Amino acid sequence: MAATQTGARRNKVYPGAREALEGIISDGQTLAVGGFGLCGIPEALIAALRDSGAKGLTAISNNAGVDGFGLGLLLETRQIRKMISSYVGENKEFERQFLSGELELEFNPQGTLAERLRAGGAGIPAFFTRTGYGTIVAEGKETREFDGHHYVMETALKADVSLVKAWKADKAGNLVFRKTARNFNPACAMAGAICVAEVEQLVEIGEIDPDHVHLPGIYVDRIVLNASPEKRIEQRTVRAT
Repeated sequence: MAATQTGARRNKVYPGAREALEGIISDGQTLAVGGFGLCGIPEALIAALRDSGAKGLTAISNNAGVDGFGLGLLLETRQIRKMISSYVGENKEFERQFLSGELELEFNPQGTLAERLRAGGAGIPAFFTRTGYGTIVAEGKETREFDGHHYVMETALKADVSLVKAWKADKAGNLVFRKTARNFNPACAMAGAICVAEVEQLVEIGEIDPDHVHLPGIYVDRIVLNASPEKRIEQRTVRAT
């Protein structure tokens, strides 16, 4: 049998954040957004999402950014309807919207949020955890006892689109993260039906040692280069002289 000819490799690299979101963003979607505090957030993609005007969004993210930066930009424009988060204490606009009933919040223990995203990417529909048993986190959820301990059933999280930030990528989408930025970005990437990665360095295929790849390119659909992100500091603490 004659061998079939394979097509050319699909180009995953887009010229800018706006172009990288074209055709995949719409009202009412669920998005998983990587980052830990302001560390490792896809700054350019979030700004482009704001500029897209998409509304009624559900955002899965460890935190909600700060006023005027990160996901805080989307809160200011009322584009987010619901947050699925763990830590939201640095955003006054988030607090105002939540307390006034304008914003829905699904609160998660931090490890539970990470595992729900990981489960979504791994095709695991639900899991049991001891975290949250006996608290309001467990209200309305199935509980079971295993080996004398009580567990809460948590369901997986999936997203229509994932927006993540990596330090380096090759043109096939293989990603390398730096330090704290690795906390939630890989899990967010895996949980999305479509994943867009914002990166600081873009290299040719083969330039990243396979042993150094943190997330294989099979999970990444689009790549945008942002070589000079702002990288704002969330809490600046200095010593008095």
